[in-house]
Amino acid sequence: MRITVRNARFQQLQTLLTNRTKRGRAGEFLVQGVRPITMAVEHGWQVRTLLHETDRRLSSWAQEMLQSTGAETIAMSPDLLAELSEKEEGASELLAVVAMPDDDLARLRVGPSFLGVVFDRPTQPGNVGAVVRSADAFGADGLVVTGHAADPYDPKSVRATTGSLFALPVVRAASHGEVMDWVGAHRAAGRPVTVVATDEDGDAAPADVDLTGPVLLAVGNETAGLSRGWREAADVTVAIPMAGSASSLNASNAASIVLYEARRQRLARG
Repeated sequence: MRITVRNARFQQLQTLLTNRTKRGRAGEFLVQGVRPITMAVEHGWQVRTLLHETDRRLSSWAQEMLQSTGAETIAMSPDLLAELSEKEEGASELLAVVAMPDDDLARLRVGPSFLGVVFDRPTQPGNVGAVVRSADAFGADGLVVTGHAADPYDPKSVRATTGSLFALPVVRAASHGEVMDWVGAHRAAGRPVTVVATDEDGDAAPADVDLTGPVLLAVGNETAGLSRGWREAADVTVAIPMAGSASSLNASNAASIVLYEARRQRLARG
């Protein structure tokens, strides 16, 4: 297929960038970049369509992607592909349309060393992506985004993950209650998940809390912090010790610090 004008198919692809409702209805999102697309393929995500520039000599990597995924391929005029790439100059060599997985908490595997993250009602897609990236880097088993929140499949979020979205289960849940029902089921099955909340008025520093067992780390909204439901659900609340005049940290930074501490404790335990 070739697209050289703003036809119905181009407009459909454009909505994957700009319209969350239609993106969700289609169950797919756009991905750009060598590493993210490669990771999507390596981790078994369904690549539905690959877009490339008409008459452009493609790299061996791009040719391999086109040949190996079995995806629909579309050759697109440079200006239209650049618009979908959201770049001021030039276009990505390849863009991929990737299917969204189900929002099923069962995608998170809970074992003796489980480390999960909840991001409660985040407002900034970039922060969601940053937390995904940190969670992946520090060995977490998954991220749950709760409440009325920024979309993990928003282009800004996807770019901020630098491909980690495809290595780490990310699940959207309507409320803390849904997640706590899931936690309760694991506790009843003999997997004692501890809910650790972050708050500037926390009871202890992360280093003073045992983070080596099954842990679900709850991080709050960038402005309002954690909801009342998550505060009440927490088994322990930690505060990151700080100097200077700052009273709090960016949510993604706070998550990274506690995730690092959990990783440090687990490596020290051996």
